[in-house]
Amino acid sequence: MIKTNQVAEIGRLLGEPARAAMMITLMDGQALTASELAYVAQVTPQTASSHLAQLVRAKLLVVVKQGRHRYHRLASPEIAQLVEQMMQVAGAQISERRSVVPGPRDEAMRRARTCYDHFAGRLGVAIADSLIAQKLIVFEGEAGMISQQGRGFLQAHGLSEVASATQATRPQCRPCLDWSERRPHIAGSLGAVICQHFLKKNFVRRIKGSRALEITPPGREALLMMFGLREV
Repeated sequence: MIKTNQVAEIGRLLGEPARAAMMITLMDGQALTASELAYVAQVTPQTASSHLAQLVRAKLLVVVKQGRHRYHRLASPEIAQLVEQMMQVAGAQISERRSVVPGPRDEAMRRARTCYDHFAGRLGVAIADSLIAQKLIVFEGEAGMISQQGRGFLQAHGLSEVASATQATRPQCRPCLDWSERRPHIAGSLGAVICQHFLKKNFVRRIKGSRALEITPPGREALLMMFGLREV
Protein backbone atom coordinates (compact mmCIF):
# COMPACT_ATOMS: atom_id res chain seq x y z
CA MET A 1 0.00 0.00 0.00
CA ILE A 2 1.35 3.45 -0.97
CA LYS A 3 1.99 5.70 2.01
CA THR A 4 1.41 9.45 1.98
CA ASN A 5 5.07 10.16 2.71
CA GLN A 6 6.06 8.28 -0.47
CA VAL A 7 3.75 10.50 -2.51
CA ALA A 8 5.12 13.58 -0.74
CA GLU A 9 8.68 12.50 -1.53
CA ILE A 10 7.94 12.26 -5.27
CA GLY A 11 6.35 15.71 -5.10
CA ARG A 12 9.40 17.11 -3.32
CA LEU A 13 11.78 15.67 -5.89
CA LEU A 14 9.83 16.94 -8.89
CA GLY A 15 9.02 20.28 -7.27
CA GLU A 16 12.62 21.53 -7.32
CA PRO A 17 13.24 23.69 -10.46
CA ALA A 18 16.59 22.16 -11.47
CA ARG A 19 15.30 18.59 -11.12
CA ALA A 20 12.09 19.51 -12.95
CA ALA A 21 14.16 20.96 -15.82
CA MET A 22 16.16 17.73 -16.06
CA MET A 23 13.04 15.56 -16.12
CA ILE A 24 11.34 17.71 -18.78
CA THR A 25 14.49 17.64 -20.94
CA LEU A 26 14.49 13.83 -20.85
CA MET A 27 10.88 13.69 -22.05
CA ASP A 28 12.00 13.03 -25.63
CA GLY A 29 13.26 9.60 -24.59
CA GLN A 30 16.95 10.34 -24.99
CA ALA A 31 19.68 9.63 -22.42
CA LEU A 32 22.00 12.44 -21.34
CA THR A 33 25.13 12.75 -19.24
CA ALA A 34 25.26 14.55 -15.91
CA SER A 35 27.22 17.40 -17.53
CA GLU A 36 24.57 17.85 -20.22
CA LEU A 37 21.80 17.88 -17.63
CA ALA A 38 23.77 20.31 -15.46
CA TYR A 39 23.85 22.70 -18.42
CA VAL A 40 20.10 22.32 -18.98
CA ALA A 41 19.32 22.93 -15.30
CA GLN A 42 21.85 25.78 -15.03
CA VAL A 43 23.58 24.28 -12.01
CA THR A 44 27.14 23.16 -11.30
CA PRO A 45 28.16 19.58 -12.16
CA GLN A 46 28.43 18.78 -8.44
CA THR A 47 24.90 20.03 -7.78
CA ALA A 48 23.60 18.15 -10.82
CA SER A 49 25.18 14.92 -9.57
CA SER A 50 23.39 15.33 -6.23
CA HIS A 51 20.05 15.96 -7.91
CA LEU A 52 20.49 13.00 -10.27
CA ALA A 53 21.43 10.65 -7.43
CA GLN A 54 18.17 11.52 -5.66
CA LEU A 55 16.12 10.95 -8.81
CA VAL A 56 17.80 7.59 -9.42
CA ARG A 57 17.25 6.46 -5.82
CA ALA A 58 13.56 7.31 -6.20
CA LYS A 59 13.46 5.24 -9.42
CA LEU A 60 12.41 8.24 -11.48
CA LEU A 61 15.59 7.96 -13.57
CA VAL A 62 17.86 5.07 -14.47
CA VAL A 63 21.56 5.13 -15.33
CA VAL A 64 22.77 3.54 -18.55
CA LYS A 65 26.51 2.76 -18.70
CA GLN A 66 28.31 2.72 -22.03
CA GLY A 67 32.08 2.39 -21.82
CA ARG A 68 33.38 5.10 -19.51
CA HIS A 69 30.23 7.17 -19.84
CA ARG A 70 27.09 7.21 -17.71
CA TYR A 71 23.82 8.38 -19.18
CA HIS A 72 20.55 9.20 -17.43
CA ARG A 73 17.07 8.61 -18.85
CA LEU A 74 13.51 8.40 -17.56
CA ALA A 75 12.90 5.12 -15.77
CA SER A 76 9.71 4.16 -17.62
CA PRO A 77 6.83 5.38 -19.80
CA GLU A 78 4.79 5.75 -16.60
CA ILE A 79 7.29 8.34 -15.31
CA ALA A 80 7.02 10.19 -18.62
CA GLN A 81 3.23 10.16 -18.28
CA LEU A 82 3.53 11.64 -14.78
CA VAL A 83 5.76 14.48 -16.03
CA GLU A 84 3.44 15.15 -18.99
CA GLN A 85 0.44 15.41 -16.65
CA MET A 86 2.32 17.85 -14.41
CA MET A 87 3.13 19.95 -17.48
CA GLN A 88 -0.55 19.91 -18.40
CA VAL A 89 -1.59 21.21 -14.97
CA ALA A 90 1.15 23.86 -15.01
CA GLY A 91 0.14 24.98 -18.50
CA ALA A 92 -3.49 25.36 -17.44
CA GLN A 93 -2.48 27.55 -14.51
CA ILE A 94 -0.38 29.79 -16.75
CA SER A 95 -3.19 30.23 -19.28
CA GLU A 96 -5.59 31.19 -16.48
CA ARG A 97 -3.25 33.95 -15.26
CA ARG A 98 -2.41 35.59 -18.59
CA SER A 99 -2.91 35.25 -22.30
CA VAL A 100 0.19 34.02 -24.12
CA VAL A 101 0.94 34.57 -27.78
CA PRO A 102 3.14 31.60 -28.70
CA GLY A 103 6.36 32.21 -30.60
CA PRO A 104 7.72 30.05 -33.42
CA ARG A 105 9.21 27.50 -31.05
CA ASP A 106 5.98 27.18 -29.08
CA GLU A 107 4.05 26.70 -32.31
CA ALA A 108 6.45 23.96 -33.42
CA MET A 109 5.97 22.19 -30.08
CA ARG A 110 2.21 22.43 -30.38
CA ARG A 111 2.26 21.10 -33.94
CA ALA A 112 4.41 18.01 -33.41
CA ARG A 113 6.68 16.80 -30.61
CA THR A 114 7.67 13.65 -28.78
CA CYS A 115 6.18 12.64 -25.45
CA TYR A 116 8.84 10.20 -24.25
CA ASP A 117 8.76 7.72 -27.17
CA HIS A 118 5.49 8.60 -28.94
CA PHE A 119 3.96 11.51 -30.85
CA ALA A 120 2.23 14.41 -29.12
CA GLY A 121 0.83 17.79 -30.09
CA ARG A 122 -1.59 18.23 -32.96
CA LEU A 123 0.20 15.45 -34.86
CA GLY A 124 -0.28 12.89 -32.10
CA VAL A 125 -3.89 13.82 -31.46
CA ALA A 126 -4.75 13.80 -35.19
CA ILE A 127 -3.29 10.31 -35.62
CA ALA A 128 -5.31 9.10 -32.62
CA ASP A 129 -8.49 10.67 -33.99
CA SER A 130 -7.92 9.02 -37.39
CA LEU A 131 -7.38 5.55 -35.94
CA ILE A 132 -10.42 5.89 -33.68
CA ALA A 133 -12.62 7.12 -36.55
CA GLN A 134 -11.55 4.13 -38.67
CA LYS A 135 -12.30 1.82 -35.70
CA LEU A 136 -8.70 0.61 -35.72
CA ILE A 137 -8.27 1.40 -32.03
CA VAL A 138 -10.68 1.98 -29.14
CA PHE A 139 -10.08 4.10 -26.04
CA GLU A 140 -12.08 3.27 -22.91
CA GLY A 141 -11.15 5.39 -19.91
CA GLU A 142 -7.44 4.91 -19.26
CA ALA A 143 -7.24 1.78 -21.42
CA GLY A 144 -6.93 1.23 -25.14
CA MET A 145 -7.36 -1.68 -27.52
CA ILE A 146 -6.28 -2.48 -31.07
CA SER A 147 -9.15 -3.97 -33.09
CA GLN A 148 -8.83 -6.92 -35.46
CA GLN A 149 -9.15 -4.46 -38.31
CA GLY A 150 -6.42 -2.42 -36.68
CA ARG A 151 -4.08 -5.41 -36.63
CA GLY A 152 -4.62 -5.75 -40.37
CA PHE A 153 -3.76 -2.07 -40.77
CA LEU A 154 -0.53 -2.54 -38.82
CA GLN A 155 0.42 -5.57 -40.88
CA ALA A 156 -0.20 -3.67 -44.14
CA HIS A 157 2.06 -0.80 -43.07
CA GLY A 158 4.92 -2.86 -41.64
CA LEU A 159 4.04 -2.18 -38.01
CA SER A 160 2.90 -5.66 -37.04
CA GLU A 161 5.43 -6.06 -34.19
CA VAL A 162 3.23 -3.91 -31.96
CA ALA A 163 0.49 -6.55 -32.07
CA SER A 164 2.73 -9.21 -30.52
CA ALA A 165 1.06 -10.83 -27.52
CA THR A 166 4.50 -11.27 -25.92
CA GLN A 167 4.75 -7.57 -24.99
CA ALA A 168 3.24 -8.16 -21.57
CA THR A 169 5.28 -5.53 -19.72
CA ARG A 170 3.69 -2.61 -21.55
CA PRO A 171 0.19 -1.85 -22.83
CA GLN A 172 -0.14 -2.21 -26.58
CA CYS A 173 -2.26 0.91 -26.80
CA ARG A 174 -3.47 3.48 -24.29
CA PRO A 175 -4.60 7.12 -24.29
CA CYS A 176 -2.18 9.77 -23.01
CA LEU A 177 -3.72 13.18 -22.36
CA ASP A 178 -1.92 15.81 -24.42
CA TRP A 179 -0.92 18.87 -22.35
CA SER A 180 -1.28 21.37 -25.21
CA GLU A 181 -4.32 19.92 -27.00
CA ARG A 182 -6.10 18.68 -23.85
CA ARG A 183 -7.15 15.56 -25.78
CA PRO A 184 -5.58 12.09 -25.94
CA HIS A 185 -2.79 10.97 -28.20
CA ILE A 186 -1.56 7.35 -28.45
CA ALA A 187 0.93 5.91 -25.96
CA GLY A 188 2.00 2.32 -25.32
CA SER A 189 3.71 0.05 -27.83
CA LEU A 190 1.57 1.31 -30.71
CA GLY A 191 2.50 4.94 -30.11
CA ALA A 192 6.19 4.06 -29.82
CA VAL A 193 6.25 1.96 -32.99
CA ILE A 194 4.48 4.65 -35.06
CA CYS A 195 6.93 7.27 -33.81
CA GLN A 196 10.00 5.13 -34.50
CA HIS A 197 8.69 4.21 -37.95
CA PHE A 198 8.31 7.88 -38.89
CA LEU A 199 11.76 8.76 -37.53
CA LYS A 200 13.51 5.89 -39.33
CA LYS A 201 11.78 6.73 -42.62
CA ASN A 202 12.70 10.42 -42.19
CA PHE A 203 9.01 11.32 -42.26
CA VAL A 204 9.75 13.53 -39.25
CA ARG A 205 13.00 15.10 -38.04
CA ARG A 206 13.98 16.16 -34.55
CA ILE A 207 14.50 19.90 -34.08
CA LYS A 208 17.80 20.41 -32.27
CA GLY A 209 17.49 21.50 -28.66
CA SER A 210 13.76 20.77 -28.48
CA ARG A 211 11.19 17.98 -28.32
CA ALA A 212 9.58 19.54 -31.39
CA LEU A 213 9.52 17.65 -34.69
CA GLU A 214 9.55 18.84 -38.28
CA ILE A 215 7.26 16.98 -40.67
CA THR A 216 9.08 16.40 -43.98
CA PRO A 217 7.41 16.40 -47.44
CA PRO A 218 7.56 12.56 -47.58
CA GLY A 219 6.09 12.58 -44.08
CA ARG A 220 3.11 14.62 -45.25
CA GLU A 221 2.52 12.07 -48.00
CA ALA A 222 2.74 9.25 -45.45
CA LEU A 223 0.27 11.00 -43.13
CA LEU A 224 -2.19 11.34 -46.00
CA MET A 225 -1.75 7.73 -47.14
CA MET A 226 -1.80 6.09 -43.69
CA PHE A 227 -4.14 8.32 -41.71
CA GLY A 228 -5.93 10.52 -44.26
CA LEU A 229 -4.38 13.66 -42.73
CA ARG A 230 -3.94 16.62 -45.08
CA GLU A 231 -3.10 19.24 -42.45
CA VAL A 232 -1.62 19.07 -38.96
